[in-house]
Amino acid sequence: MTLRVDGRRMPLSSPRAHLPLCTASVGKILLLLAVARSVVDGEMALDEPLKRTPEDWVQDSGLWHTLSSETLPLSDVAGLVGAVSDNLATNVLLRRIGLEAVARATASLGLMRTALHDKVRGERGPTEPPTLSVGTTLELSWLASRIMRGAAMGSDADRLVRQWLSAGVDQSLVGAAFVERLGLDPLAHHESLGGGLRYWNKTGTDAGVRADVGAATVDGRTVAWAAIANWDAERADDPALARQVLRGMHAIGNTIVQHLRPLEPSR
Repeated sequence: MTLRVDGRRMPLSSPRAHLPLCTASVGKILLLLAVARSVVDGEMALDEPLKRTPEDWVQDSGLWHTLSSETLPLSDVAGLVGAVSDNLATNVLLRRIGLEAVARATASLGLMRTALHDKVRGERGPTEPPTLSVGTTLELSWLASRIMRGAAMGSDADRLVRQWLSAGVDQSLVGAAFVERLGLDPLAHHESLGGGLRYWNKTGTDAGVRADVGAATVDGRTVAWAAIANWDAERADDPALARQVLRGMHAIGNTIVQHLRPLEPSR
């Protein structure tokens, strides 16, 4: 994992921070960045109606596959991706903007080993990319820091991305420390600590993959992070290993909270 405090890389980082790892749904951040820039550039509109089609259909994470509405405005589709990592909404957005546009937007950020490779699929065949996305903790922590500062795709586009991602409900990994120690409301981040808190994150979960990338500002102090765990597919269903990874993610969250708000002296 890699931490950045107020934009500066901290010593708490992996010696393999340059190593590309599977990041599962974390790659959806790249999709949202590309969409936000297209909106700001006038190539797409927030109220543009987007219709789901059979080629987009995938279930698993998300809500849209449970809803009756076939068409939603782009702003709502992006909001579903940010809030519940909606797979169907991801595929609809990706079909609209195109994987090549996402790749160009990613390259424009200077990211070399971080990418969204494909749409979400229920099963992956031998001719398809083996994983949805990859990334390094070094690049993703840097990206999270830039998004928080409005220095990734520009202030207006980054504000949209933060808005979509700040509704994220999965606080089971690094975010658990914010819930337990800072009273973060998983369903209302912007209200949990009043005006002193800004918070967003994106998690990724797959067989043998857990990842959490995000940033938080408390009382003017900002920490951005990227925490990624990959392990052998043969042990993907090992509950003991999964619990060990979860404990590690929680420990990282506690470290981040400590940087943001040092503990008060014991009484």
